[in-house]
Amino acid sequence: MKLDKIDIKILAQLQKNGRLTNVELADLVNLSQSPCLMRVKKLQAEGFITGYSAQIDVAKLGQTLTVFTEVTLKHHQHNDFARFLIAIQKVESVIECHLVSGGYDYLVKFVTAGITEYQTIMERLIELDIGIDKYFSFVVLKSPIAKSHLPLDTIFDR
Repeated sequence: MKLDKIDIKILAQLQKNGRLTNVELADLVNLSQSPCLMRVKKLQAEGFITGYSAQIDVAKLGQTLTVFTEVTLKHHQHNDFARFLIAIQKVESVIECHLVSGGYDYLVKFVTAGITEYQTIMERLIELDIGIDKYFSFVVLKSPIAKSHLPLDTIFDR
């Protein structure tokens, strides 16, 4: 399925507010209601829309710690990467994991209850012997910009 400008507008609006009614969405993307609903259903069927969720203000729930961790593996064979990913996917506190270019292999984002929990997780990962050579931790002090949506209109300007 090839997306057009209207599809991109629909995706952009829905990622900003997944609770929009079809009437509201149709109005925002300048479509009538029936074609808008058909496009949304097609976007869902084709896997462009993978789900809907609530955005939670974690700070209101209590104190948390966000840590970005650079992870370097000892070896760089396919099975080394696979072993690391299998283990890291099981860690509930891992929010993001990115294979990156540069001086290390993975950039992992953790959100934990505090530094003690984070350090316990890292010690457990080291004990599992999943190929971690070294890691560097960067504790987030403040997040002045934290967007939950992608700039689809800019990225896919057609």
